[in-house]
Amino acid sequence: MTPPSPLDATYFRKGFGLKTEVQGTLQADYSGHLVDLLRERDYVLTAGDVTVRLAREFGFCYGVERAVEYAYQARSKFPDRRIILVGEIIHNPHINTKLRAMGVNILEPANGSFDYSVVKPEDVVIIPAFGVTIHDFQMLREIGCVVVDTTCGSVLNVWKRVESYAREGYTALIHGKHYHEETRATASQVHRYPNSHYLVVRDMAEARFVCDFIEGKLDSAALMGQLGRGASPGFDPPTHLRRIGVANQTTMLASESLAIAAEVGKAIERASGSEGRASNFRSFDTICSATQERQDAVQALLAESLDVMVVVGGYNSSNTLSLAAMCAERVTTFHVEDATCIDVERGTIRHKPIGKAGEIEELHWLPDRSPVVVGITAGASTPNNKIGESVARIFATRGVTVWEAGG
Repeated sequence: MTPPSPLDATYFRKGFGLKTEVQGTLQADYSGHLVDLLRERDYVLTAGDVTVRLAREFGFCYGVERAVEYAYQARSKFPDRRIILVGEIIHNPHINTKLRAMGVNILEPANGSFDYSVVKPEDVVIIPAFGVTIHDFQMLREIGCVVVDTTCGSVLNVWKRVESYAREGYTALIHGKHYHEETRATASQVHRYPNSHYLVVRDMAEARFVCDFIEGKLDSAALMGQLGRGASPGFDPPTHLRRIGVANQTTMLASESLAIAAEVGKAIERASGSEGRASNFRSFDTICSATQERQDAVQALLAESLDVMVVVGGYNSSNTLSLAAMCAERVTTFHVEDATCIDVERGTIRHKPIGKAGEIEELHWLPDRSPVVVGITAGASTPNNKIGESVARIFATRGVTVWEAGG
């Protein structure tokens, strides 16, 4: 696939020069006064017997801000055209609902793929921050519609690494979720080169199956029985696991991505020596800086004396799930989709426990003791207003108004 020319009149990766025009609307839709106040007060607010501590890196990252802004710019640039978004622009229900209210049609996937027969040449199509597969991109270019590409730069960096693995004859071992939009798009990059392959592992436990195969402790059938759904078509372990290059979905737990790379490298060395490792293994740090910063900030916050931790973000947001998993290892943690999960009158909280499929509701979620310290953070797709609303409800659960908290 030949990348579009910068002069291509139907392909846009840098917006439309309408940042100033849409900035006021973006501020009105997503800014949060309480979050601004927390920043002013060194990320700590105390009122009554409640202290809220906010992680120093949280919420919208640059890639998300850019994607949402470009969607707003596209609507402003083409007020009379049908605008179609390929899946969710990011994993936050409020933002996707807002885009629908603006007249953006979200194309829903069926069995992991999109039906582009509904797209017409006169339409404007937005590619989300996760990117799309090579096949999807080619389909859109063939239709001839206007394409607004908001793919995150950090994701593009991973694509370049995976492409280089394929070019040099290495199979891409991707730490990610095989069904996730970003991982599917990343894995597709190997198809730029014939006979190139990928294998997706969800976590360290799955990566160890690969290590066992490399060291002769597991046969092909057993490996494919465990990991086949994340393998490229025609994947043959004896052939395609001879040379491995490790990459990752940018929103996964950074420490686990690095640990997986280290384990696979050690397995190759145990199986074929240091020379075998040098020639048959590649690993580069493809961790998204924003993901790393948010995870580092949570680690710093967890060093404080906290009674509970609240993590705000979509239940299908991978980076939010990673933050919640980190917190749950150290302190009682509640992953909430938004502030409405905190019912002030009933004193309950609806949340998604780590590793569980759905929500549960808990009563008296804040400790009875006084004072109480609550930590809070949010995934990279969570706007400040939703964080601020959650802070207000945390205070209100103990009978404290936002005005008493300084808001």
